[in-house]
Amino acid sequence: MSFSASVLTLYPEMFPGALGLSLAGRALEAGTWSLEAVQIRDFATDRHRTVDDTPAGGGAGMVMRADVLARAIDHAAPPSDPRPRLLMSPRGRPLTQARVRELAAGPGAVILCGRFEGVDQRLIEARQLEEVSIGDYILSGGEPAALVLLDAIVRLLPGVMGNELSGEEESFEGGLLEHPHYTRPQEFEGRTIPEVLTSGNHAKIAAWRRAEAEKLTRERRPDLLSGN
Repeated sequence: MSFSASVLTLYPEMFPGALGLSLAGRALEAGTWSLEAVQIRDFATDRHRTVDDTPAGGGAGMVMRADVLARAIDHAAPPSDPRPRLLMSPRGRPLTQARVRELAAGPGAVILCGRFEGVDQRLIEARQLEEVSIGDYILSGGEPAALVLLDAIVRLLPGVMGNELSGEEESFEGGLLEHPHYTRPQEFEGRTIPEVLTSGNHAKIAAWRRAEAEKLTRERRPDLLSGN
């Protein structure tokens, strides 16, 4: 069974976007995964296809309506649908490589792209949405975040990457940032490839890579070391 993604959005034309290219695009064409972009406005009931309203209690901006979103979600994922329901939100739990692997091992995902000031909390609770954040910053909407999430997932699907080991030796997979990489030419602007990497001694190469990964992690992401 292929991985099936349904994205609920006000801008379906943003999909597949970059996901239609390179590895993800070839996998999409091959049927390794599927993508459905659902226009939220199709589930509004007034002639203006209104999807938002003013926030209860006052304040700036607009809030996406629970009733409209509920109809969109129920269309894309009826109660029997086993796929997790995700809401791309800056207040969500930070996305991790571990969570990406869990999602890639599942049947797919239903992804709601928020807009405006946010989504009515009652909808989040009623449809048991898992809020997911891709970082501590604000985007214009959830669509770019959904593209990032799907890119991270799709590349881990069986057969997408040419070398399956590529996904096992990357940043975050072992709780560390990835070690530096080098390739030809042997010398570039006075800088040479570290001698150990051309020694042919695989044990020493592995030890060097581990040490470099630990060094980079201590310098840039010491928070990751607490798990090692």
